[in-house]
Amino acid sequence: MAVVGFNFTKINAERKPIIKGEIKINNNVSVKGVETHEIQLGKTKQEGLKVSFEFTSKYEPSVGEIKLLGEVIFLEESRKIKEIHEAWKKDKKLPKEILTSVLNNVLGRCNIQAMVLSRDINLPPPLPLPKVQNNQD
Repeated sequence: MAVVGFNFTKINAERKPIIKGEIKINNNVSVKGVETHEIQLGKTKQEGLKVSFEFTSKYEPSVGEIKLLGEVIFLEESRKIKEIHEAWKKDKKLPKEILTSVLNNVLGRCNIQAMVLSRDINLPPPLPLPKVQNNQD
């Protein structure tokens, strides 16, 4: 399987008035749809799959939210594309190896985008950042 495309289709970031106290951040990613997608590679056309996703970072208690929607496009053998698409239509599930690859691509791109958006609207980063420790005794 080869990922050949990644697109954001919607980016939304919202900050509400900051409430004093502890803020909890819940990150979630989910697959929303799978459909076949014809891809033009030079003069040849190849069938691939387009996997729609939704990534959210919710700041509780109701401080803000970052929501990213998009799609990952990948190529695979025609037979396998049909199997994956049929399985999705039947059970709304992807094979583990496909799901792992899709989620790793989504998380890699979305975590970076969510970090930038959180900075731009003055929310804490959705992932902990590394910090330098002063270990002098």
